Amino acid sequence: MKILLVEDDEFIGESIKEYFEMSGNKVDYYSTPKRALEKIYPEHYDIYLLDINMPEMNGYEFYKGLKNYSSSTPVIFITAYSDVEHIEKAFNIGAADYIKKPFDLKELELRIKRLVFKKTDRIKITANYSFDIKKLKLFYNDKEVELTPNEKYFLEILVKNINNVVDSETIKDYVWEEKAICDNTLRTQVKKLRSKLKENFIKNVRGCGYKIEKKQ
Repeated sequence: MKILLVEDDEFIGESIKEYFEMSGNKVDYYSTPKRALEKIYPEHYDIYLLDINMPEMNGYEFYKGLKNYSSSTPVIFITAYSDVEHIEKAFNIGAADYIKKPFDLKELELRIKRLVFKKTDRIKITANYSFDIKKLKLFYNDKEVELTPNEKYFLEILVKNINNVVDSETIKDYVWEEKAICDNTLRTQVKKLRSKLKENFIKNVRGCGYKIEKKQ
């Protein structure tokens, strides 16, 4: 999973980041909303974790801005408030869930998994191909296709944005993270992956990036 975390309490923020990254997730953590808005690609996160009471703008205002990029990504508000009014406001603006401080990190993990994987794990791409977004496995007529780790991450981000173009820079950041990767490396990666496929469902959108076109 790729998680966006905005929390001004750095002890809590670093604790959440460390906990989830220990199990292989990627957490982009920012201590202020302003800094987050300068850096993120919000449409490519699996979930948002947002503190409500923050400087510069509160979590509600920040989330309203995120919805301009992606209205489908679920959000969990982190709050010290216990009154019904704050909880009601969170749900009224589209929150999927909330969790009160202090909380157990395992509880937060369970809440996230319920939201991210509440639908079927296996996403149909064509009549023959499907991708398990939880196990990062590609199947052809229920037979697994052998993939490298980078090929799995590449397919993961495209499947999570199926029928939408994902720009090349975002793909490189998602697949290779902090490594400096050139466009030729990305093109070579795609070429090798396509050679394993019996159907070419990966479309190159010239000058933009890549997309998976789901066949109905």
